Amino acid sequence: MTWNVTTHKLCLETAGVTSICITGFRMLIGNIGKQRGPSFRVSVHLLTENRLLRDSLARLLSKKASICVAGVSASLEAASQEIAASRAEIVLTDCLITTRDTCLLRRLFDQDPTVRIVLFGMEERPEAFLKAAYLGVAGYVLKDASASEITAAVAAVALGEAVFPPKLCMRLIEHLAQQSCRGTLIEEQEGTSKLSLTHRQLELVSLVAKGLSNKEIAANLHLSEFTVKNHMRRIMKQVDAQDRYEAVDVIRSSGALPSA
Repeated sequence: MTWNVTTHKLCLETAGVTSICITGFRMLIGNIGKQRGPSFRVSVHLLTENRLLRDSLARLLSKKASICVAGVSASLEAASQEIAASRAEIVLTDCLITTRDTCLLRRLFDQDPTVRIVLFGMEERPEAFLKAAYLGVAGYVLKDASASEITAAVAAVALGEAVFPPKLCMRLIEHLAQQSCRGTLIEEQEGTSKLSLTHRQLELVSLVAKGLSNKEIAANLHLSEFTVKNHMRRIMKQVDAQDRYEAVDVIRSSGALPSA
């Protein structure tokens, strides 16, 4: 763990992940121009349903010489085409609430793999953070962050950094270490079915991997939502996963589920 006197940020670098404590950012906006050229401007698309928040952040970002607000949207459905048209480099959004949000964020990555997503207004919950990490977001800013701290996070991501709360980043590192151990055990099994999942369980997990909710899975498989929840609890216990997304990752690593 180090304190960078140039950018005034606390960093924890390990396993290819950089954790940045938002508090303490100073002069980072100006550093974009210094590191990427004085004429460089990072393009940002702002996406949030709250109109007051949307307008306030858009005004704040527009005041920064190194940031260009390429567009604003109130919903992911509308933003998908607008972001593609504006060719924004960074999407700043508070959308990671529902399964539909998750699917639409995946669609953004599908249409432009180079786009970077910064989430703000987030809860300090490991499950939500890991969900965001699975999606490949570049920034995860908690709900108590100020507007200037959100702007600083955008600046950091523009410089190629990942912005995560230190405590949650440590949870990600622990998760990666667990996955690495599981991967080694699976390789030692030489392809044997260590997980021993039933056809129905694999069918259910494949739908979770596609981003479907319990209700949607129940309708798809003609089961009750209660039965789907019970299946998921058993699967998570069976593969030693803390949440449904980790279960998908473990099962996919075993080779029992095709890669995304």
